[in-house]
Amino acid sequence: MTLKMHELEKACEEFMLSTPCADTAHDLSHIKRVVKVAKALCEAEGADPAVVIPAAWLHDCVAVAKNHPDRPLASKLAADKAIAFLTELKYDTGKLEAIHHAIVAHSFSAGVTPTTLEAKIVQDADRMDALGAIGVSRCMKVGGAIARNLYNVEDPFCGHRKADDTKYTLDHFFIKLLHIKDNMHTTAAREQAQARTQYMLDFLEQLKSEIAD
Repeated sequence: MTLKMHELEKACEEFMLSTPCADTAHDLSHIKRVVKVAKALCEAEGADPAVVIPAAWLHDCVAVAKNHPDRPLASKLAADKAIAFLTELKYDTGKLEAIHHAIVAHSFSAGVTPTTLEAKIVQDADRMDALGAIGVSRCMKVGGAIARNLYNVEDPFCGHRKADDTKYTLDHFFIKLLHIKDNMHTTAAREQAQARTQYMLDFLEQLKSEIAD
């Protein structure tokens, strides 16, 4: 009997509820936001939802902290675990390879280039959640979880020094977050990413006014 999509999603949600998350920025609310965006991009781009939706639900099913040395392996471990779970559900075996690739390729740390439209969509959806108001919030949560200082007191906005996000949370904006919009794959994602990035630039301007001498 073929598993219906709503049944798959319910099973995935229950599975993720039983799975530890790396930090509170990668909890079930993050997963649900990624799934929501991935569905919208999937429809806009004409991709295969049978690949996109399970990959979006399961992309973080292995928890590795951002500052852990094994972080680059997390998406491969998650992909393997996801396929084992979907196999238990007797999910369409013809979709498993594409789902595996989409999960592996979603991660910054893995450095794997997505080669399918579905993988590009999952990557775009996950990276979208690092932008805008939710992106600012998640960045601060991760910084707190790994006990980073908020900013360098002498040069908060990296005007005269190299950004170092191993020490300062604000530096992560300059190393990664403000550049995400330039690496979105799909047209729909690029448009939304531009708007969310502008919000983050406005946030930085506000912060600058509040901490200026």
